Amino acid sequence: MKVTGYELFQVPPRWLFLKIDTDEGIVGWGEPVVEGRAATVKTAVDELMEYLIGKDPLHIEDHWNVMYRAGFYRGGPILMSAISGIDQALWDIKGKYYNAPVHQLLGGKARESIKVYSWIGGDRPADVGEAAKDMVAKGFTAVKMNGTEELQYVDSYEKIDQVLARIAAVREAVGPHVGIGIDFHGRVHKPMAKILAKELEPFRPMFIEEPVLPENNEALRDIANHVAIPIATGERMYSKWDFKKLLTDGYVDIIQPDLSHAGGITECKKIISMAEAFDVAAAPHCPLGPIALASCLQVDATCHNAFIQEQSLGIHYNQGSDLLDYIVDKQVFEYEDGYVKIPNGPGLGIEINEEHVRTMAEVGHNWRNPVWRHKDGSIAEW
Repeated sequence: MKVTGYELFQVPPRWLFLKIDTDEGIVGWGEPVVEGRAATVKTAVDELMEYLIGKDPLHIEDHWNVMYRAGFYRGGPILMSAISGIDQALWDIKGKYYNAPVHQLLGGKARESIKVYSWIGGDRPADVGEAAKDMVAKGFTAVKMNGTEELQYVDSYEKIDQVLARIAAVREAVGPHVGIGIDFHGRVHKPMAKILAKELEPFRPMFIEEPVLPENNEALRDIANHVAIPIATGERMYSKWDFKKLLTDGYVDIIQPDLSHAGGITECKKIISMAEAFDVAAAPHCPLGPIALASCLQVDATCHNAFIQEQSLGIHYNQGSDLLDYIVDKQVFEYEDGYVKIPNGPGLGIEINEEHVRTMAEVGHNWRNPVWRHKDGSIAEW
């Protein structure tokens, strides 16, 4: 079997899909994208696919190493996201070739289903109490929200109090036992992160996410020694080498590699297995489309330390186009009592509605994240 060609589809709300063709008629789908840089990743995919045309798609480990190691300059969000989507599509082809789900080729399932959480609120979180109550009514047992708006390196306790009021509203709405993930989104610098994390302890969050930017992961030591809340990070880390120091330092409790950013199925399986050796849990990052989610679930199925999965159904980014719009069998992502079953179909376990993909690619998108500024005019972290 040989790779004969590929197509890329930039589709709303902010996704990029990849279809790889073979001479045996088997096709694979991947989702190579950086949110806000879809066109840049698209160009990187074009460059990397030169290595694969005419090659046997089943040799995934070799293809991964060629795409990564044959480039003298490597790593980072653009190149690793391009590799990620290609890798997903290759696994989809391999599963279809052997008529088996990817998880079977990775060693088989360690679980039949996995807990999922739902986003509430938006970039600037509002009405989170009612939104959380709605999600619990739909069966979710865990939610996640942005904790803050923009914060200066040292900011006011008024803003801290506003965060606490929002979290209090969520906790009051859902009761004491629903999990609440609080995403700091890298918006909080070390001085305020210590204050905020300590103040949040009484609400017993499921985790705090990216309490500082990944460039400043050394600050996790002070936060971990300061509070008992589990610390999660990793959505902006792109390879096993990026995660190595994070794990050996010992100040993270949950890693969140993104299967569309951190090297795809091949690399994220390794990253999550590395974390297991450090008694660290995994909750893969996935505010993206159906191919990314299907890839996550295939890896989650095989990893003992995966405990919850992010998913984007109804997220504030997905206005006008949502997760289920691009797949044929919408029941494959049917959530029940806050869990989703691991897909057992061949490959990634989903069938893409190619006609809809082509229609929406005509619409396209040019999504960018907002640019925030502080009151003094300086740029703020989004």
